[in-house]
Amino acid sequence: MTLSAVATRYANALADVVTAGGAPLAGVPQELRSFEAALHSSQELQNALITPAIPANRKKAVVNRVADVLGLSRISRNFLFVLVDKRRITSLSAILESLDLILDERMGFARAEVSSARDLSEPQRAALSAELERLTGKRIRMHYSVDGALIGGVVARIGSTVYDGSVRGQLQTLERKLTAES
Repeated sequence: MTLSAVATRYANALADVVTAGGAPLAGVPQELRSFEAALHSSQELQNALITPAIPANRKKAVVNRVADVLGLSRISRNFLFVLVDKRRITSLSAILESLDLILDERMGFARAEVSSARDLSEPQRAALSAELERLTGKRIRMHYSVDGALIGGVVARIGSTVYDGSVRGQLQTLERKLTAES
């Protein structure tokens, strides 16, 4: 099983627990992100949780102390304990990325990666979001970036679908049409 398949499996299981009451428990992903930040900020903590020579019960004691400091919920602690038991603590970042995607999907959101030649104003962002919501039938979570290679316009990617409203894209389409006619 590949790492992404492992991450997706754990993320699905956690999403099931988090959404069991109907509305997702928004705090759990943030709590796990805070633990992830603590893990990445301390080489000693990483070594303690990754080293196979350290028994699982000692690793759990370390996780519990960090969880106390961070004020983590029982669900977050138990999930971290499972990762320690299964030696998957190194997969935490990938699991959290998968969890974000799974929760968005379950709540009816689609993610859009939007590239533009320059920063978009708030009215432009709102209009673009409304149009993408109309096209997809889903609520959209937008992630914006500036692409200097674009002359003007925007390119939006939602999953495997690309909506190219850029000048560069229009010029490429025109070029294809002109070369096809000759």
